[in-house]
Amino acid sequence: MGDTLEFSDIFQEVKGCWNDGRLRFSKQTVVYKSNKTGKVDSIPVPDLSLAQWRRVCLGHGIKLATSNGHIYKYDGFKDTDFEKISAFFKANYKVELTEKDMCVKGWNWGTAKFSGPLLSFDINDSPAFEIPLASVSQCATGKNEVTVEFHQNDDAEVSLMEVRFYVPPNAADDGTDPVEVFSQNVLSRADVIQATGDAVCIFKELQCLTPRGRYDIRIYPTFLHLHGKTFDYKIPYTTVLRLFLLPHKDQRQMFFVISLDPPIKQGQTRYHFLILLFSKDEDVNLTLNMSEEEVERRFEGKLNKNMSGSLYEMVSRVMKALVNRKITVPGNFQGHSGAQCITCSYKASSGLLYPLERGFIYVHKPPVHLRFEEISCVNFARGTTTTRSFDFEIETKQGNQYTFSSIEREEYGKLFDFVNAKKLSIKNRGLREVIKKDGYSDSDEDEHDAYLERMKEEGKIREEGDDDSEGDESGEFDSNASVSDSEAEDGDSEDEGKKKKPEKKPKKAPKEKKEKKERKPRREKKVKDAGAPKRPMSAYMLWLNASRERIRSENPGISITEISKKAGEMWKQIDKSSKEVCHCLHTLSTQNGPKFTLPYVGVFLQLRHFWHTLPANKQFKSKYSK
Repeated sequence: MGDTLEFSDIFQEVKGCWNDGRLRFSKQTVVYKSNKTGKVDSIPVPDLSLAQWRRVCLGHGIKLATSNGHIYKYDGFKDTDFEKISAFFKANYKVELTEKDMCVKGWNWGTAKFSGPLLSFDINDSPAFEIPLASVSQCATGKNEVTVEFHQNDDAEVSLMEVRFYVPPNAADDGTDPVEVFSQNVLSRADVIQATGDAVCIFKELQCLTPRGRYDIRIYPTFLHLHGKTFDYKIPYTTVLRLFLLPHKDQRQMFFVISLDPPIKQGQTRYHFLILLFSKDEDVNLTLNMSEEEVERRFEGKLNKNMSGSLYEMVSRVMKALVNRKITVPGNFQGHSGAQCITCSYKASSGLLYPLERGFIYVHKPPVHLRFEEISCVNFARGTTTTRSFDFEIETKQGNQYTFSSIEREEYGKLFDFVNAKKLSIKNRGLREVIKKDGYSDSDEDEHDAYLERMKEEGKIREEGDDDSEGDESGEFDSNASVSDSEAEDGDSEDEGKKKKPEKKPKKAPKEKKEKKERKPRREKKVKDAGAPKRPMSAYMLWLNASRERIRSENPGISITEISKKAGEMWKQIDKSSKEVCHCLHTLSTQNGPKFTLPYVGVFLQLRHFWHTLPANKQFKSKYSK
């Protein structure tokens, strides 16, 4: 068996929501890292006091307890994983992995046991369910009843709001109230923020960008209290994920960013980041509200009772000591202007993008933090409005896309080199070629991408277009060109209409007032004679009336519009002699009316001659035989 044992797709329950991650067993530590937040749980092996294998909703799970009272639960194991983990525990750990059955009887009457940070409801010494007391937000008491309320998680589809316990009265009258004892056991471990005692230190009127306003920050041993004119926030240190200290591009201000999970709430708005803005020139003298012995014992030299320096340094130093987390600062990246950030726009607001050693962070509206581990690929795209800027797109493994637009073209080379050095997947990377330095890139490396090549080609095409236009203009004013006067005049008139501005017309002298023209009398409308003969039909209409029934019989089910189309095709194929008969009939009807006679024998004989030359068409001949 190897020195480590690793499992992927292991889940940890956080306030009613499952977060996936990776769990690794080694000889020294047990490490779990969340894929969503990047938070790491590191459990030293000598501190392990209990290891249980249990059947849970997501298959099988492990419950680990430490000697200092912490309990960790991880679910998502397979049934076959028990043998591997049990053998690894026997070989490397002093604690043995034991199986523990859960009670599935469905009874609601049992025994409540408080063991460290957990409230276990047992039935016949088998746990039915467990409540992590860190998720409790409030505990209320009544007559023989205790109501436990919970913190809510915005990511959970279904949340448990409260649980009520009935506590029977104590049979032995020893003067203790079992309801009050139950409530005190819950509140002693619950995450209920109560501002008792004095604050360690207070910072007055700090400028906060998110949420916006000026707040007095009171720092207590277990939580942070923001007091403003309109809103108050209490932030437990357990919800702080990361701390960032970022220099502004103007080198006169500093951002101090606090990442929170779960976020603070203001109505329906959630703030995952707390952003403070400081001026570098602002100094402060700070005195902690603690004795020197207590400061030395609690902070182990990280803080002193009396400190002085820049305001942002004091705030970041105190927060680092209380939260016990490292402060992230920008790495070795430097942009075109020498700053450690890039000016860009995200959504509708302009801000600053900081390339860090392990991710990107954008401040300030809305703040975005992206770790390299959750980035699937990046893309350099053309700016939507101008070629002087480009867009930087980041796509995460969860399928989300973040587009940072309006980045100056000069920053392209620096950003490309940074992304390439961090070995991030570039979506539009081209083939490796040796290129020279140009205005699009400041990199000396022999790599480039498709976006750079596309911009260079478009620049060449644009220059060639300019050269062609200059050649046309020089040919226009060539006095030795061998063209005729008419061609020159035509060419000049066309070129002048396209390129030259139209000359201003000279102002005309004011004309004398024209005499009013006499209005012509309106024409009277002709009155139609109701008894007048109707207009005769054309030759085509005469033929169509005779052939309509034949077309309909040859094509059963044909529509009226299709009959007209079919008749048009047939009329084109009729020979010339047949059409002359129809034209003759049309002429006679025009001269003599629709019901015409044939007084002229010569015309009748000629019409008869055409009649005999027509092809056999019984329907047509039967209609016009008389």
